[in-house]
Amino acid sequence: MIRLLVFILTITLVVPAFGQRKKKEDGTATPVFSEGITYALPRTGVRIYVKTVKETFEPGPYAMYADQLLGVTDAKTSAGVKWAINEVVIETFAEPDPDQVYKALGDASFLLSLAPDGCLAGINSSVAVQETKPVKTNRLISVPEKDDGFSFQNINDSPLYTTGDSTNSFRPVRIGADQKAAQAAARVLQCRMTQFDMAAGRMDEFHPDGAAYKVSLEELKEIEKEYLSLFTGRTTYREEMFSFDFVPGASSEKGDVIFRFSDENGVVPASDLSGKPVAVKVEPEKNLTGKYSGLAKSDNPVAGESGVYYRMPGLANISVVFELKTIASARAVVAQLGAVAPVPEELLYGEYAVEIHPETGAIKSVSKK
Repeated sequence: MIRLLVFILTITLVVPAFGQRKKKEDGTATPVFSEGITYALPRTGVRIYVKTVKETFEPGPYAMYADQLLGVTDAKTSAGVKWAINEVVIETFAEPDPDQVYKALGDASFLLSLAPDGCLAGINSSVAVQETKPVKTNRLISVPEKDDGFSFQNINDSPLYTTGDSTNSFRPVRIGADQKAAQAAARVLQCRMTQFDMAAGRMDEFHPDGAAYKVSLEELKEIEKEYLSLFTGRTTYREEMFSFDFVPGASSEKGDVIFRFSDENGVVPASDLSGKPVAVKVEPEKNLTGKYSGLAKSDNPVAGESGVYYRMPGLANISVVFELKTIASARAVVAQLGAVAPVPEELLYGEYAVEIHPETGAIKSVSKK
């Protein structure tokens, strides 16, 4: 009785391991394994790089005197910040598709080659070991702005006070803004006149060589620019780079908002309604997808029995749209917009080598050994 129980237990453990048996052409049977190798087909993601420029304007302390003293009629008197999108770059990347995970069974299960991320790379082929791609960090927040130490007070050398006279018992008298503005305007005009005299050769002494002349002229222009900024103000620019990952889906043809943008705050999250939406549209090449889908079906009744599939990747136009205008576009292969088909069973039993593009899931080559 004990021997009978041991025999039954042994049969119970062996049968699931081998499963059913499949007959070869010579009539012999070969085990069909109930377990196999799990793998994934890839999908294509889109990474958007956005370079923005922050323009900051700081009005000059004597802006209200610009027209009266220098004839500058468009001097701004209020501070302002304005952001602008300067450049957009579109890239693609590959990753395993959670909607396309399969298990290879039978002889095909021990002939598979997989990429480091678990995507199918080949069948019965010597696939070169791929290097793991480094992780890229997306920057989603603005970097704090550093103070450059600039101050209009460092430009104007007019004193705050002047010596009084007998009318006020020689007490110091504060110089008014109008007087300081007049002195700064005089410096601007003096620099311009000196540059004119140098160019016209009206100086009492000439520079010994051309290099010294150029250096002196550039110094005068820089001094003029600094004093003029007391009236016209100062504009500074700062660049920032942001990046966003996006995986196209069925609704991407209409456009998906990946972030928002405002003139005052620049790049803000998609949930922040203070900015205007920036959307990505992925429009598939429908003629190509339709023909792939029509030919993906197989007339073989056992097609897909081994659980080995490949992709026929789609092609799409990718557009980044802001304020109803396309600000960047690209044409790229998008794996998940194509079709999935079973690898023909005749190619899975050791006589053929099949190489797969792990980034798209497409067949790279088929060769007979």
